[in-house]
Amino acid sequence: MILFPAIDLKDNQVVRLRLGEMDQATIFNSDPVAQAEAFAKAGFEWLHVVDLNGAFAGRAVHEPVIESILSATRLPVQLGGGIRSMERIERWLEIGVNRVILGTVAVKDPQLVREACRRFPGRIVVGVDAKGGRVAVEGWAEVSDLAAPELAKRFEDAGVTALLYTDIDRDGLLAGVNVDSTVALARATRLPVIASGGVASLDDIAELMAYEEDGICGVVCGRALYDGRIDPAEALALLAGGEV
Repeated sequence: MILFPAIDLKDNQVVRLRLGEMDQATIFNSDPVAQAEAFAKAGFEWLHVVDLNGAFAGRAVHEPVIESILSATRLPVQLGGGIRSMERIERWLEIGVNRVILGTVAVKDPQLVREACRRFPGRIVVGVDAKGGRVAVEGWAEVSDLAAPELAKRFEDAGVTALLYTDIDRDGLLAGVNVDSTVALARATRLPVIASGGVASLDDIAELMAYEEDGICGVVCGRALYDGRIDPAEALALLAGGEV
């Protein structure tokens, strides 16, 4: 299982939101590039980057910052936030992003997702962001009538690399992962699932690891890494099967 440290970008700074609310942002680093380098030095194998302003605007806002992150570290990057056209998908992959996360367009333009999977195999992740069990779009500002498993099943045969499942009701609260709903989604689809939202301790990671055979392949961690609740070395040792 892969642990993805999160770099969420708002106004050129690294922040964490509470419940996805832009006015509930805590700034953790004013230098996103330095943060990426710190995660690389800590031994992480991936970076999870989100253009928060882009998610709300529906277009790239932090492209220069993200390009600098790509230049500063050799770590593969999965990127989300406002990616809603084939042109933008192509652009990000062309400049070095390893995988793009498609959320809003997965609901509003599923054919675009299918075409992207066909053109860029192994590089498309579908974001399943759930609020009260229903999929949220437009930077989580709108909640659809679509249930999370229903959205997942729509793309089982599309060539999607993984699903990124976020429980918005727990995001940024350090309330613990919603393991039940994450596992239920993993069992409802043949696609691998990356868990996100609420990770607060090593116990959360260990609990998710118990369901790797059910299809949980990764977990995104943000606030708990920034405030010291999770030590990177201990977390990576846990994932490697070592002593913690």
